[in-house]
Amino acid sequence: MAEHVPASLVIALGQRTVQSVRETGYLAALFIEALYWLALGRWRRQPVRLSAIVRESMHVGVSAIPIVALASFATGMMLAIQGIYTLRSFGAESQVVMGIALSVTREFAPLITGIFVAGRSGSAIAARIGTMQISQEIDALRVIGINPVRYLVSPLLAAMLLTLPALTVLATVLGLGGGALYCAWGLSLPPEVFFDRSFDVLTTTDLTHGLLKSTVFAVIVTLIGAGNGFNVKAGAEGVGRATTRAVVLGCIGIILADMVFTFLTSR
Repeated sequence: MAEHVPASLVIALGQRTVQSVRETGYLAALFIEALYWLALGRWRRQPVRLSAIVRESMHVGVSAIPIVALASFATGMMLAIQGIYTLRSFGAESQVVMGIALSVTREFAPLITGIFVAGRSGSAIAARIGTMQISQEIDALRVIGINPVRYLVSPLLAAMLLTLPALTVLATVLGLGGGALYCAWGLSLPPEVFFDRSFDVLTTTDLTHGLLKSTVFAVIVTLIGAGNGFNVKAGAEGVGRATTRAVVLGCIGIILADMVFTFLTSR
């Protein structure tokens, strides 16, 4: 029995690897098709409606403002608390401003925005498309000549690409605001001095770094949510599994993409 264990592990690993490669290829094809309809849908007489993009932007972007704002503000304040506590041992509390400015702009603002949108909107995307899949609404769209990717995924992708960078800018401002508020209390540093020092440290590259990350995260959240929704097969239970899987894979994908992006841009 024991001699069969390594073989079974290799088989299981191989099956998981093949499944992962197949799913990655499917998501890549889904992304290309969604971009195709966004770019050429008008010439195929199946344009992606601006009203649909605006509607999805309200759902995935505007509705996420409160939770992203609160999380970003709290994160900025947390960085100030921890930074002052750590640097006090070296008598360098004043350097906390540089650390907060760079950390929020380059890392925490896009990461927090992406993770919260993945948890909030990625699950909703998977649940909505999964419910349509098991109720055969997707098949009905095909029967009446409407491409499901154009109708469902392309507006979502456009909305994510528009709203996630905007949310990242908001998260950056509020994260710096949280740090400034605590520094005003903990270091007696006026907020205007905090922001002056932050703007002296930050460059256009730092802001672009965060915005590019948020664009990548927008693609990840949309594709994983939609891909899991389209692949629902087992009724209501399958919708629940797809929703959970979309959130977990979305967060993991965002963290891994952030790691790779940071490694490549920090060399």
